[in-house]
Amino acid sequence: MSDQRGAFIWYELMTSDPDVAKSFYDSVIGWDIEPCSSAAEAGLDYRMIRRSDGGFAGGMLALSPEMVAAGSKPGWIGYIYTPDVDATAAAIVASGGKIYQSSRDLEGVGRFAMVADPWGAPFYLMTPTPPADNPDAQSDVFSVDQPQHVRWNELQSGDSAAAITLYCDLFGWDREGEMEMGPLGTYRFIACDGIGIGAICNTMPGNQEGPRWTHYIGVDDIDRAVAAAIAGGGQIIDEPQEIPGGEFSVDIRDPHGAITGLVGPRKNGE
Repeated sequence: MSDQRGAFIWYELMTSDPDVAKSFYDSVIGWDIEPCSSAAEAGLDYRMIRRSDGGFAGGMLALSPEMVAAGSKPGWIGYIYTPDVDATAAAIVASGGKIYQSSRDLEGVGRFAMVADPWGAPFYLMTPTPPADNPDAQSDVFSVDQPQHVRWNELQSGDSAAAITLYCDLFGWDREGEMEMGPLGTYRFIACDGIGIGAICNTMPGNQEGPRWTHYIGVDDIDRAVAAAIAGGGQIIDEPQEIPGGEFSVDIRDPHGAITGLVGPRKNGE
């Protein structure tokens, strides 16, 4: 996986009620979230997010009372590949960031650490352990155009100009142009290995959660997905907005408060 440096290789939903979260996301996205037997044996409620094509889109972790007491809240978090978790974590601290969970190894999974950038946006660093029977395995949880994959990663930061410099230095990302958004400032596009993976912008008005990454999940029909989200107890933060290329995106809050985005076509043509 050495050529995936800087790629988002996993996504994880932390939730207070995994059964309700399964029902919600299975309906909205089309996934089938299923228990992980090895995690259950270790006493964890960790579930794998399976796509309809048989691959995985990420995982779901049930927050324990101890995690909640320590301040953990429902939310989505991304894992970024680095060949050296410890060195990258040290670089983040040196830049003014923090380590929330120190580097550790998980057998059969890899080495990882939870960090926050200097403006407070959390994410994981990870050096994964590839399957023994497939040492050249590649993560496919991200796709630029496929439903049931994350298709876009957006960072709202306290200083988008400084943030894009830091992340490009840390992960080898490239700047892929920018777009002025009036009062919202500059929307700066980022690419990993020549593939556009998202953008970095300043924290937007009304963002009460502070600096954060929002991961936009592909859906087959934005209107169907929005209707399913509302029916499942979710909240639509804003109305679907047309994006370059003719598709639509929308930010949502799931029944437990975790924020994510949806992106996809409008099948009814309106």
